[in-house]
Amino acid sequence: MAHNLLKNPNGEEELEFWELTENGGSAWKVEELPGDCGYDFCKEEVTKYFATSFELCLKKQEVDLLADGYTAEVLDSQPTITVEDWYCGRTDCGCTYEITVCLLDENQEVLQEFKPDPVSLDPDADDGCSWKQVSHTFSEYGPGLRFISFEHGGQDCNFWDGWFGVRVTGSSVTCNV
Repeated sequence: MAHNLLKNPNGEEELEFWELTENGGSAWKVEELPGDCGYDFCKEEVTKYFATSFELCLKKQEVDLLADGYTAEVLDSQPTITVEDWYCGRTDCGCTYEITVCLLDENQEVLQEFKPDPVSLDPDADDGCSWKQVSHTFSEYGPGLRFISFEHGGQDCNFWDGWFGVRVTGSSVTCNV
């Protein structure tokens, strides 16, 4: 089974291994599940999440596939790359969530990109702001894959001081050889 190429996907090591590309408002914070006005998570082994604030918070990891033990030959055979992420809001404040994942060549040029439109979560909507999963599988991206850039985050919609924005956890990137 393919292993997760992201380090610290659930905040067990606070913000270690993540580059904070946007750290607005009260900044990123790691909290225990389910958190204030929160929801239980579907996987018992996940006990923490990353919380965003009232201005944009984005965090990023770049995976070096050669350093992780994949050969150029294997990568040039275009194995599928699967990305998964979990996000939710609070019961008392709307928020937005966004994700961008890029497959990059040796010169950091984009081979393929997954960047869906930002998602707005409304606590008053029928499905509320409970945990939701986003996933995407890359294929047929051509030879030359060497790096994967994974960036996600968001913010709250009411501009409240503190950590009322989107919550993220359970992130993963796998190379399916």
